[in-house]
Amino acid sequence: MLEKSIDKSFVYDYKLIFIVASLLAVGLLMVASASMVVSDQKFHTPFHFLVHQMFYVGLGFVIAFYIIKLPINFWQTHGPRLLLITIGLLLLVLVPHVGREVNGSIRWIGVGPFGLQVSELAKLSFIIYLSGYLVRREVEVRSRFSGFLKPLLVLGIIGILLLSEPDFGATAVIVATAMGMIFMAGARVWQFVLLLILVVIVMALMAVASPYRVLRLTTFLHPWANQFSSGYQLTQSLIAFGRGSWFGVGLGNSIQKLFYLPEAHTDFLFAVLAEELGFVGDMVVIGLFVALCAKIMFIGKRAFVAGKQFHAYLSYGICLWFSMQTIVNIGVDAGLLPTKGLTLPFMSYGGSSMLLNCIACGIVLRIYHEINS
Repeated sequence: MLEKSIDKSFVYDYKLIFIVASLLAVGLLMVASASMVVSDQKFHTPFHFLVHQMFYVGLGFVIAFYIIKLPINFWQTHGPRLLLITIGLLLLVLVPHVGREVNGSIRWIGVGPFGLQVSELAKLSFIIYLSGYLVRREVEVRSRFSGFLKPLLVLGIIGILLLSEPDFGATAVIVATAMGMIFMAGARVWQFVLLLILVVIVMALMAVASPYRVLRLTTFLHPWANQFSSGYQLTQSLIAFGRGSWFGVGLGNSIQKLFYLPEAHTDFLFAVLAEELGFVGDMVVIGLFVALCAKIMFIGKRAFVAGKQFHAYLSYGICLWFSMQTIVNIGVDAGLLPTKGLTLPFMSYGGSSMLLNCIACGIVLRIYHEINS
């Protein structure tokens, strides 16, 4: 049930707000720098992408403000319904003339000039559903294989729909997050190991079944062998890291963003940051993400100690989501992982990602309020 207004004694976690605000500020700065040339060529204005990103950040603030009005019990009650809606939207994406294709993948539902990337919603909705399941079936999850298996069936449905788009990156993040949450809920180690083996086998089969995924894997291992074809994007990203050295070439002075590095303001924003701000700038941003995840994990631990298990699992899930997506994005940009189409939370250009990140942050702030009031 919606509360009419936030109580004047609402307890905010100002440290969390500061960390998120810092990431948003750096993100806006880097989106402006990385997209100016591309924006000027496509839209005859250097700040098209920046203006859009600022709009989504502002809209995210507004939505988060209303999200913190919702008691956490609301999400626990309506989690299964939200997941069903998400599955319906994932099916809708695959309907011809409904799903919008971008760069060879059909991941968006177009609504006028705007598009919803349903995979972003799937991450949050599955975390909410799984948090409720782990509370309802706590004993079964810890003592019986059936309790361990049931959420994996739901995960399998979502995974198949995501891979049909295809969105291998989002699938990997959701699977890794689910595995982490189930493990933290007390699943037996042998079950976790078995799940890990099965996931690796399935992911390997999915990768081999699609030629472009095999190409991405081989390119990741030997990018310089195909630097003008399949390895072009990764080698340009590595050049950006190399040019950045310790202190960078200076804000706005990146050469790689001048049509050399594709998706410089989205998936490879961290590479431009590395070039312009150097290793020191990289460490500051990574430090902010470590602080963000540690803070959310600490809130989850406090919720667990307070006896609010759903609150705790929800915090743990959001922490795992942010940490996994950050690791994958930075790992891809640095050439440590195969290329995936994943944004850097709170920083990369993208409306759906920004809005869902802000909603998740609003939920965490509400959790903090409920365990401290």
